[in-house]
Amino acid sequence: MPESESEPWEYSLYIPNDPRAVTVCRRTLRLILTMHGLIGLVDTAELLATELVSNAVRHTKGPAALRVRWSAGVLRIGAWDADPEPPQPPRSLEKLVEAEEGRGLALVRACADMWGWQPLSRHGNRGKYVWCELAAV
Repeated sequence: MPESESEPWEYSLYIPNDPRAVTVCRRTLRLILTMHGLIGLVDTAELLATELVSNAVRHTKGPAALRVRWSAGVLRIGAWDADPEPPQPPRSLEKLVEAEEGRGLALVRACADMWGWQPLSRHGNRGKYVWCELAAV
């Protein structure tokens, strides 16, 4: 049985508020998925993680984190940031053709099987968690 179909697993990568951290997250995600035999999800997962983490770094002032979880054939990718405000609703892709900004969540909505967000409060820290899911095919 390929490792990708075995027990659930989860990784978290805490990052500073630094645009270079987006590249670190993308490369780390590629390594994690490759090691777990999920190479078929790498390209789409990298795009989704890049958009989620970029939003967390660009639109907040504090630290952030990438969380990757595999369970029951579904890959969940999420980004935590310290800002409890909800993300801006994604625009339609048709309206984004010439836009300079605002494509992130529209791409997530278009490429993921499901996405959402939730406010978080743990250990005195407030923020939000924006996530998306990809089902293994």
